[in-house]
Amino acid sequence: MQQYRNLVLFGAVGLLFVITGFAQSWNLSLQILNMGLLSAIMALGVNMQWGYAGLFSTGIMGSVALGGLAVVLVSSKPVPAGWEAGGPRIVLALVFAAAAILLSIFTWRKMAKGTARTLVLSALLVAAFFIYRAVLDPAVMAVEANNPALAGNIGGLGLPSLLAWPVGALMAAAAAWVIGKVALGLRSDYLAVATLGIAEIVLAVMKNEDWLARGVKNLIDLPRPWPVPKEVDLQVNPAYLEAAANWGVDPVTTSSILVKLLYALLFGAVLLAIIWLSERALNSPWGRMMRAIRDNEIAAAAMGKNVTKRHLQIFIIGSAVVGLAGAMMTSMEGQLTPTAYTPLRFTFLIWVMVIVGGSGNNWGSVLGGLLIGWLWLIVENAGPVFMGYLTAPLPAGELKTHLIDSAAHLRLITLGVVLLVVLRFAPRGLIPEK
Repeated sequence: MQQYRNLVLFGAVGLLFVITGFAQSWNLSLQILNMGLLSAIMALGVNMQWGYAGLFSTGIMGSVALGGLAVVLVSSKPVPAGWEAGGPRIVLALVFAAAAILLSIFTWRKMAKGTARTLVLSALLVAAFFIYRAVLDPAVMAVEANNPALAGNIGGLGLPSLLAWPVGALMAAAAAWVIGKVALGLRSDYLAVATLGIAEIVLAVMKNEDWLARGVKNLIDLPRPWPVPKEVDLQVNPAYLEAAANWGVDPVTTSSILVKLLYALLFGAVLLAIIWLSERALNSPWGRMMRAIRDNEIAAAAMGKNVTKRHLQIFIIGSAVVGLAGAMMTSMEGQLTPTAYTPLRFTFLIWVMVIVGGSGNNWGSVLGGLLIGWLWLIVENAGPVFMGYLTAPLPAGELKTHLIDSAAHLRLITLGVVLLVVLRFAPRGLIPEK
C-alpha cells in the first residue's frame, strides 16, 4: 500500500511539471525541473547528515558555494597574465599557511600543557601570520591589477566542466573535514551555529578575494558540460535548422527546450546514481549502524562504535554530495555569482525539502526536492499574475500598489503554509522513514 502511495505522490509532482508546460511554457517547466533535480541532490546530501546520523548542519550554503568555485578553478578560461603576475606566490603563501597550521598542531600535541606551550604556539602563529601576509598581499595586488575590468583573477585550468563536478565534491568534503574536526564534538545547537558561521566565512572570501573568482564582479561564460551545446550553436547548425523546418517548430524556442532536456537527462542520471548508492548504503550494516548511533549515541558507544568518527564520516559524505550539486548548478548557469548564495535559498529551503519529503528516507528527500523546488520557482513566476487578478477590483491607491509590490513575498507565505500543513498532518514527512 505504501509503495502505491509513493508512486501516486511522485506522479502528482510529475503532473505539476506537465501542467506548467501546458499552462505557461515548456521552457519554464524544464527550467524548474532542472533546478528541482539539483535541489533533490542537495536534499539527499542533507538527509545523509540529518536523516542518517542526526547532525544538524546549517552550513549547506557553504558547500554549494565551494562546488561552484570548483567549476571556476577547473573549467574557466586561463588568464596567463594574471597567473604570471602573482599566481605562484599566492600558491606559495597558501602552502606556507597550511604548513604553519600543521606545525602548530604538532607543537600543541608534543609540548606539555603549560605556559611554555602557550607562549611558543602564540609566537609561532604570530610570526607565521606576518610572513604569510608579506608573501600573499603583493601577489594579490598584482593579480587584481591585471585588466580588472575583464579579468583581475588567476583564471582556471580550462578543463571540461564535467571534471569540475567531482572536484567540487572534493572541495566541499575537505571543508567538511576541517569543520568536523573542530565542531563535531560540540552539542547539536553549537554545531548548527558553527557550520552557519563557517559557511558565511566561505562566502565572504569568495566575495572579497577578487583574485580567486573576480568576487562580486562575477565570472561569466563558463563552459557547459558535455554533451550540452549552446543554444546559439544549435541555431546556426544547418542540420538542426533543417530538422526544425521539417517538424514545423520555432528553431529558437526548440533549441532552448532541447538544451534543458539534455540537462535534465544529465542531472537525472547523476541523481539516480546517488539514490542507488544511498539506498545500498542505508540498507547495509553500515546504514543500520548509523541509525543506531543517531537513535542512541550512548548505547552505540557502549557497543564499541566510534561515534565521533562515524559522525565525521557521514558529515563529509553529505557535504560532498551537496558540493557536487553546487558544481552542477554553476555549470548549468554558466556563471558564478557569489551574491546569489543566500541562507534562505541554499540552507533553509533545502531543510524544508528534507522535512516535507521525510527525513531518513532517500526517496522522500527526492520528492521534497522536486515538490518544493517546483513550488519555490512557480510562485515566483505566477505570484505577480495572481496578485494582479486579486487586486483588479480594487481602486488605484496605496493599498493596491502595496499588494502588487508584495507579490514577490508570496512564495515565502506559500512555503510557510505548506510546511505547517505537512507538519500538522504528516509530521514525519510525505514519505516517512520505515
